[in-house]
Amino acid sequence: MSTETSGTPTTGDQVTGAQSLVTSLEAAGVTDVFGIPGGAILPAYDPLMDSSIRHILVRHEQGAGHAAQGYAAATGRVGVCMATSGPGATNLVTALADAHMDSVPMVAVTGQVGASLIGTDAFQEADIRGITMPITKHNFLVTDPAEIPQKIAEAFHIASTGRPGPVLVDVAKSALQSMTTFRWPTELHLPGYRPVTKPHSKQIREAARLILEARRPVLYVGGGTIRAGASRELRVLAEMTGMPVVTTLMALGAFPDSHPQHLGMPGMHGTVAAVAGLQKSDLIISLGARFDDRVTGNLDSFAPGAKVIHADIDPAEIGKNRYTDVPIVGDCREVISDLVVALKAEADAGHSGDYEAWVAFLSGVKKKYPLGYEQSPAGTLAPQHVIERLSAIAGPEAIYTSGVGQHQMWAAHFVQYEHPRTWLNSGGLGTMGYSVPAAMGAKVGRPDTTVWSIDGDGCFQMTNQELATCAIENIPIKVAVINNESLGMVRQWQTLFYNERYSNTNLQRQGGVVRIPDFVKLAEAYGCVGLACDGPDDVDATIEKAMEINDVPVVVDFRVHRDAMVWPMVAAGTSNDDIKYARDLAPDFDEDDL
Repeated sequence: MSTETSGTPTTGDQVTGAQSLVTSLEAAGVTDVFGIPGGAILPAYDPLMDSSIRHILVRHEQGAGHAAQGYAAATGRVGVCMATSGPGATNLVTALADAHMDSVPMVAVTGQVGASLIGTDAFQEADIRGITMPITKHNFLVTDPAEIPQKIAEAFHIASTGRPGPVLVDVAKSALQSMTTFRWPTELHLPGYRPVTKPHSKQIREAARLILEARRPVLYVGGGTIRAGASRELRVLAEMTGMPVVTTLMALGAFPDSHPQHLGMPGMHGTVAAVAGLQKSDLIISLGARFDDRVTGNLDSFAPGAKVIHADIDPAEIGKNRYTDVPIVGDCREVISDLVVALKAEADAGHSGDYEAWVAFLSGVKKKYPLGYEQSPAGTLAPQHVIERLSAIAGPEAIYTSGVGQHQMWAAHFVQYEHPRTWLNSGGLGTMGYSVPAAMGAKVGRPDTTVWSIDGDGCFQMTNQELATCAIENIPIKVAVINNESLGMVRQWQTLFYNERYSNTNLQRQGGVVRIPDFVKLAEAYGCVGLACDGPDDVDATIEKAMEINDVPVVVDFRVHRDAMVWPMVAAGTSNDDIKYARDLAPDFDEDDL
């Protein structure tokens, strides 16, 4: 007769599937899980109570998913979330899609109705495996309790190796309730899954040759560089060659903002220097980037004179959007390290690149068109000023998360990023509501680090219920609400492209004098400290007061001028050559210097 074990099960013990699941998570190195219990997953919550894992009870499953993302992005470890079947699982869909787009290592464990009920439209049944197939790196449906340890081990391996991504493990309730023999696998057999991490030496040599021949090369650095932990190697490569560097929205912090070779962020809201650097280059060395439409603008006119070296761990990305002259499949860290070795050997043999005129030209562009902003009318608050001061006071060691929209672009430009994993945002999917739960996850993963959520008032109202989680679970994040009483980025487009017809972007009553909601009162109702700032003279003191509070979450309502816009800007679908650094103002490049 089978008997349940007390304490932590070991290989060969008879346990329930639920005990096997929790023990498997512990064996995979999990220390923190974000989730909400429900009927189908409930058997797992009983042994969870006696485990070494900290479970953080969120207020919405989407919050659990984004918290797992924030945890993963801040630490480099796999983030874990848990939900029940049906609506619990479907509430994870947005976070899974977000993690898939941004290559975030994450495992979602969901309960499923009993095996005999699958396909009968049972209560709270949803085919979450089928639903999430296009937005996960892989997923499993487990109906046999004996398979639980193997599938959990495989899930963590798949999520964290190769191109990272989310993996879903859907476990039938009947499997959780049945008895099984616990066996943690000693090896994994995954036919067909063999990520290539070591680049081919022939491709490295060819890349080095193109780099030495080029006169206008640019290092185009994507988020894959951060996921690979390759920031140190990147700096060695950049400084050894002297090549200019652009870092995408997902790669901010991979290369120090303060470095003289750094041109900033490219793309739709990129710096003039970064956009010019790509457009006028004769060689793009793409490292862990994917030539996203927000970077390239109209592909037909993107960097017309440039050859392309494209290094990525995912072969499907190479040549997907832009023809590649030298494809390199491999881990970014290994690719950069091998390039450094190859170029050093060339330098020792007396061969080095000549980029002096190119660097001087781009330095001139950077100096002539620095990032800036129009001051708001007297007495009103410029959002860029708020974020600039927040960066100066909180410093580059802090972690910053953002939602999506104008405040995201201002945070990308006006916070100074010096280190990797200090900037977390939803880049590919553009998910409003990402910031607060991601900040929560980041703070759990790195509790000794100051974590600021820079959020818009629209985004904040999508997931601010997780402030309750933060207050109860002692997760003292800080939130800066950039409150322009609008869906700001949509309003900016309405200003520029829809003749100032502001259809459904005003988040307040027309002509209303009462703020709905009052974010200070809302924060207090959630057990947080609420602060407000209305004018430029109070910005520093308000931020400093928030920085002094470290035992509870803090929410600061920065009431900014609603007509502030994000510049530079390339209108959607147009050429990057049409960049404007302010409304109706285009840069004038003196190409005679090239």
